[in-house]
Amino acid sequence: MTRAWFRGVLIGLAALLAAEGVSAEQLAKTAFGAMKLPAATKPEVFGFYSKGCFQGGVAIATDGPHWQAMRLSRNRRWGHPRLISVLERLSRDGAAVGWNGLLIGDISQPRGGPMLTGHASHQLGLDADIWFTPMPDKRISRDEREKVSAVSMLKGDGLYVDDRLWTPAHEAILRTAASYREVERILVHPGIKKKLCDTVTGDRSWLRKVRPFWGHNYHFHLRVSCPSDSPGCKGQEAPPKGEGCDASLAWWFTDEPWRKSEGPEKPKARDVMKLSALPAACMKVLAEPSPASEAAVTVGGKGDVATASATTAKPVEANAFAPVPKVPLPEPRPQP
Repeated sequence: MTRAWFRGVLIGLAALLAAEGVSAEQLAKTAFGAMKLPAATKPEVFGFYSKGCFQGGVAIATDGPHWQAMRLSRNRRWGHPRLISVLERLSRDGAAVGWNGLLIGDISQPRGGPMLTGHASHQLGLDADIWFTPMPDKRISRDEREKVSAVSMLKGDGLYVDDRLWTPAHEAILRTAASYREVERILVHPGIKKKLCDTVTGDRSWLRKVRPFWGHNYHFHLRVSCPSDSPGCKGQEAPPKGEGCDASLAWWFTDEPWRKSEGPEKPKARDVMKLSALPAACMKVLAEPSPASEAAVTVGGKGDVATASATTAKPVEANAFAPVPKVPLPEPRPQP
């Protein structure tokens, strides 16, 4: 393949996207937020967790034997098959260790990319939020799933876990998730990390994967590593060696992490990021055809999923433009 051939492909792709009204100078969150279905092609990931996209995604079913998906109107049940498989497995294994079932929050948009609201990451289909509230015995209605809130694990506005809410099952579900080879790290509030450091007995090696970060007192953030067949996926550095119950954790209980930044607030990267800032492959991902329907690429309760076929499809009844509550986070923000 010559340089001229690649140039021809890029020119052709640019012409196609221009015909669809997509420009490299368009805001990436607008282009990807408008996608209702994934790219019906071989699963592959491009870029970094906070700056990329993916193709060949699948949706986790709204209901499974041991899970329920929340906030359905956001259309963020999509992920790389690697992640969706992990979630389905965790729901089963969690039930075996006393977790009643997963309430699954945001995963990703159908083709990833920056979101219109909310997260900085979740762009590769490799991140998922799981509520610290276990699934109830009943099935929650679609309307309730938009309104019901997870429960914070902290005492009021403090930094420490409320012992009245924390149970052995909370530790068990985190331990189970961290045991998976595919799981790269798990983000939790510093107070939850401290609770684990203070109480976990026996094998503590899994604590290395559990990283403290702002927020994450209502849910934990599960991240899987780059798939081996996605050379364009840029992985994150491995967590530092050790349990993480050291001075790096103590820092979170000083004033510095919570001190407000001086001067005007800087715009969030997702709000100014243009398509030209993403990996070049993401333009192609936007141009790929959609599968026949959402049902064709939805993982059911048994982990089954139909093979996607590239056809013109009627948009699904979901809206990535649905509002998400604004949760301010302080600066600076070190790598978790």
